Amino acid sequence: MEGAQWDTLLPFFVAGFVSFAVFYLSNILWLRPEKIRNKLRSQGIKGPSPSLLYGNILDMRRIVKEEKETQKGGSRHVSASYTSALFPYFITWRKEYGPIFMYSTGSIQLLHVSHPDIVKEISLCKSLDLGRPSYIQKERGALFGRGIIASNGAVWAHQRKIIAPEFFMDKVKHMVDLIVEATIPFLESWESLLESEGGTREIVVDEDLRSFSADVISRASFGSSYAKGEEIFFRLRQLQKAMSKSSILIGIPGLRGKYNERKEVEGPSLFLSSSFFPTERGEGGSAVGGPRPATFPGRRPVWWCRRCHARRWPAGTREEKAEQGIGFSINPAASRLHSQGNRGQKRWRRRRRCLPCLRRGPPDRIDGESSDPSRGKLTMVIRETLRLYPPAALLVREAFQDMKLGGIYIPKGITLSVLISVLHHDPEFWEPDADEFNPERFAHGISSACKSAHAYIPFGIGIRTCAGQNFAMLELKIVLSLLLSKFSFSPSPKYIHSPAFRLTVEPEFGVPLIVKKL
Repeated sequence: MEGAQWDTLLPFFVAGFVSFAVFYLSNILWLRPEKIRNKLRSQGIKGPSPSLLYGNILDMRRIVKEEKETQKGGSRHVSASYTSALFPYFITWRKEYGPIFMYSTGSIQLLHVSHPDIVKEISLCKSLDLGRPSYIQKERGALFGRGIIASNGAVWAHQRKIIAPEFFMDKVKHMVDLIVEATIPFLESWESLLESEGGTREIVVDEDLRSFSADVISRASFGSSYAKGEEIFFRLRQLQKAMSKSSILIGIPGLRGKYNERKEVEGPSLFLSSSFFPTERGEGGSAVGGPRPATFPGRRPVWWCRRCHARRWPAGTREEKAEQGIGFSINPAASRLHSQGNRGQKRWRRRRRCLPCLRRGPPDRIDGESSDPSRGKLTMVIRETLRLYPPAALLVREAFQDMKLGGIYIPKGITLSVLISVLHHDPEFWEPDADEFNPERFAHGISSACKSAHAYIPFGIGIRTCAGQNFAMLELKIVLSLLLSKFSFSPSPKYIHSPAFRLTVEPEFGVPLIVKKL
């Protein structure tokens, strides 16, 4: 009798489960996103029509394919900005819907913003209800862990409170000797390489500069060296490339990257190697004859004991320290600066006008505002390069609560997306020569270079501005000045201008340059 009752009730249980599953999926894929889109449509904000499962991903792929075919046919001029090559759908939609429009990738709803007034409102917002999108932790957790790049709320506020002071200018200035110490073997390796080739050789500079930047970060943050963590940085690089291949699939349930769960390539746990973390007396640094400042982006800075000449590690697990350190290691700003750009002869001639003043050695002022005007050209060149080719392509923020920005009601769950290169190349704010390499535009600082200071955001904006930008600028100034004091550079005929998006923007085939010893 009981079996007969079960046979009678089973179809009802199955039907109920199926109904619940259908409702749950429809709510995630359509009802909830459509509710958000309706709130934006009521304010006059439009955008391309999304499909049920993929959102606008199929349209994005189609537009990218069409753009590649157009470029192959040679019927369109290659822009100085990488936007047309990497994100042509933003250009297409911006022309059709204006500077503010909505689109979606799977179940994730995004509001594209390319107007400095709205960007200014984002920068002025200090609420923790506006933070990094939650999908970054879900989709990029294997790479970023629980570090400051992916965290939000009180956790992020605590991490920022600890990390930011370690990169204030007064502390960064004390890292000059450390960076120079890392630069010397780098220069010597190039000198020995060129001597064996008669003084001139083609070098793929971005790979070497990426290794150099990792070495500087290892010394400054971990008190170690790139040589001890070479395998770690190599695997992180492989993980970064693997994740970038499936980046467009973000937001589609069940289609996360196969590397997300740290199976084939490990993330933060790689830093737990005892050979990389110095624990014994005198290990992991240069000479152990005196105090050496070593900053670690974790709970507290590492300090050097004057009495026993040994580094003391602060409280907290090594995994927590590693997750913080990864954010400072996967995006070496020095390699990105040298890695971008159109290698046209005209642009190189304009750059070389600034070189004689740089061959005198490292800048005497870290902030770039020297009493000697010629020394300020180094800062101008760096700023202009970061304007033309910002390594970070997108600035994204998610609204965790309903809020209002720039007169626009932002519903909870919407992700704000700012394409940095569009702001950096907008003639409305940068004059008609916005696509030209012109460092002189920064002769009187950023505020006078463009009509809106919020149209220049290579290091982000607001309370989440990159904490390590002072360190990155210092590293750039030192390595550039020392390289230009030893070598001259000219474009290689093998260079192919093909920007690629690998979580940051970089040259797809590297940057080969003809390097000559002076």
